[in-house]
Amino acid sequence: MRTAEFDYELPPDRIAQRPASPRDSSRLMVLDRRDGSIEHTQFAQLPAYLRPGDALVLNESRVIQARLRVWKAPSGGRGELLLLRRHGPRTWEALAGGRAHSPGVRLKVIGGPWADIVEDLGGARRIVRFETEIRWPELDQIGAPPLPPYIHEPLRDPNEYQTVYARHPGSSAAPTAGLHFTEDLLDQLIGQGVAICRLTLHIGLDTFLPVTEPDPSDHPIHTEWCQVGEQVTRVVRQASQTGGRVIAVGTTSVRALETAARQAASSDELAPFAGPTDLYILPGFEFRIVDGMLTNFHLPRSTLLMMVSAFAGRERILEAYAVAKAEGYRFYSFGDAMLIL
Repeated sequence: MRTAEFDYELPPDRIAQRPASPRDSSRLMVLDRRDGSIEHTQFAQLPAYLRPGDALVLNESRVIQARLRVWKAPSGGRGELLLLRRHGPRTWEALAGGRAHSPGVRLKVIGGPWADIVEDLGGARRIVRFETEIRWPELDQIGAPPLPPYIHEPLRDPNEYQTVYARHPGSSAAPTAGLHFTEDLLDQLIGQGVAICRLTLHIGLDTFLPVTEPDPSDHPIHTEWCQVGEQVTRVVRQASQTGGRVIAVGTTSVRALETAARQAASSDELAPFAGPTDLYILPGFEFRIVDGMLTNFHLPRSTLLMMVSAFAGRERILEAYAVAKAEGYRFYSFGDAMLIL
């Protein structure tokens, strides 16, 4: 297996710059992983592909307003901090944009507290200690959404980059497969007997990094914090016992579920779990919990493309991507969706 086998060309005009409006008006490709057959529909038609007794698993993580504008003392030079992960009440891992952000440099967050660079983690990564704790409501006031670099148009509303069910702050990027849902669509699914359960996985920016090593197994996989609670285990167990399917919304839900399964006492059992996960899903992986996956169209050479290839087969996924390009689907975070069954 080589990283080059997960590459494909995408014209820049296929990268979605704005979310669909309404959310569920985005397109939906339905891929049967057994025979490779494909159907084209709209996301609003998702209920037609789910059955009573199925379990739909959502990631409730909420994107933090992680992009902070700063100036450097005493020069007044402008820069930026992109918060990645909280290490303590006042300490964060962050990406530092600008020049000379070495340990000892003092920064002033525009509209917020002073901060000190206390450790260089290599590249643009730094450990930053703020003078006072930044709480979530304050971060919403002084920060900006951490949009991916391929999105060039500003948001009209910060909630465009949040799912309608986002609850727990902590992600540096949105669980984008969930952006297609509306409250009405969720109510419709519940009304037809689909069980909905919710977990949390806080997404780091590493999830979007391309794999640069020739062999993808040499890629240093990122660690993310997740929590799979008792409600999820109960709903998943019920679905399995009654012939229902477990449909994970997004690669983040897949990662959390399969992590929890590997922490359980029995190999065929799901148990509650809370903690870091570094699960790396490549072709050849044995899925223990997930029967179906709702996902977007991912970047080439990414660990996310490799995960969906592990689920449905590399050739089948790349063939589906070629169809999506030919049919005018929109790609990446604000793009259209794929349901793999």
